[in-house]
Amino acid sequence: MTRNWGMTIPFYDRSLAKSQELIAELPGLGYTDAWSAEVNGNDGFVPLAMASQWAPGIRLGSAIVPVSTRGPGLLAMSAATLADLAPGRFVLGIGSSSPAIVERWNAGEFAKPYARTRDTLRFLRRALAGEKVSERYETFEIKGFKLERAPKTAPKIVLAALRPRMLRLAAEEADGAITNWLAPEDVPKVRAEIGPGTELIARLFVCVSEDTDKVREMARWMLASYLTVPAYAAFHDWLGRGEVLRPMHEAWAAGDRQAALKAIPDEVVDALVVHGDAATCRARIRRYVDNGLDTPVLAPIPGGEVPIEQAVRDLAPVRED
Repeated sequence: MTRNWGMTIPFYDRSLAKSQELIAELPGLGYTDAWSAEVNGNDGFVPLAMASQWAPGIRLGSAIVPVSTRGPGLLAMSAATLADLAPGRFVLGIGSSSPAIVERWNAGEFAKPYARTRDTLRFLRRALAGEKVSERYETFEIKGFKLERAPKTAPKIVLAALRPRMLRLAAEEADGAITNWLAPEDVPKVRAEIGPGTELIARLFVCVSEDTDKVREMARWMLASYLTVPAYAAFHDWLGRGEVLRPMHEAWAAGDRQAALKAIPDEVVDALVVHGDAATCRARIRRYVDNGLDTPVLAPIPGGEVPIEQAVRDLAPVRED
C-alpha cells in the first residue's frame, strides 16, 4: 500500500471554522496529507495555513489553484508563505482551471491554458528559489520580481494534468501530476504518460453508503457538472468513454439537464465515484493504488448513512491493519 493517504480539507459538511478538531485528528488517524481545493468555496491557501498549525507534521497541498486568477507574483507570495509555515511539507498544486472559473467568475482571460501553466511553473521555480525574475514568457512578462523573503525550502510544484501533453510537462518540469474523476482502471494509462518516477495524485470522491440508488442519483449531478467541461470531456474521450458519454453531452448542450443526468450509465457512475460500506470503499481505493496511484486524496461527500466525520475516521489507513 502507498505510504501517502490524503484527505480533502475543509470538509463538505462544515466550514473551515468548524473543521479544526477533525483536521487535528488526521495525523493520528494515519492520514499523511491534507489537500485543499479552489472553485467557489474556500480559497486554496487559507485552509492549508490553518492546517499547518492544527495538524503539525502533515503534508499540505493545493489541488489546485488556477494560474489565471492570480498574478504570478501573488502566487509566489502565497506559496512562500505556506512554505514558511510548513517547511518541506507544502506542495503547490497549480493548473489551468476552466473558462467558467477564470472568465465568468473571476473576470480573467482563459487563453493558451497549456502555455500559461508552463510559463507560471517556470516563473515560480525561479521566484521561489529566491531569484530576481525579469523575463518575457509566451503568456506574460515579469519585470524585476523578487520575493522579499524566499522560503528556506522551496515547495514542490505539481500540475493539474488530464491529457498527454500536460502530463508530460508535469513529468519533465514539475514534481508531480494531479488528476481527477478517473477509475482505477484508468490509472495505468495516465501513469504511462508520466513514467514511474513522477508522483501521481488524484482526488477520489467517496460516499460511505450502501444505498446505491441514492448515491448514483446524487453522483450524476456531480459528474454532469464536471464532465461537460471541455477539458474533462476531452479527458474522458481520451480514456475511452467518448461514445458512452455522448448522449449526456448532447442532452446537456440542448439544455435538457434531466435527460443528461439519465444518460449517464450506472457503470460510469460506479467507475468514477467510490461508494459502499467503509470496507468496500477502502478496497476500491486500494485498487487505485495497486494500479499505480501514489497519493489518493479522499473527498468524502455527504448523502450517505454515515456522517462525514465518521467516514473520515472509517476510511483512515490505520484501519487497514
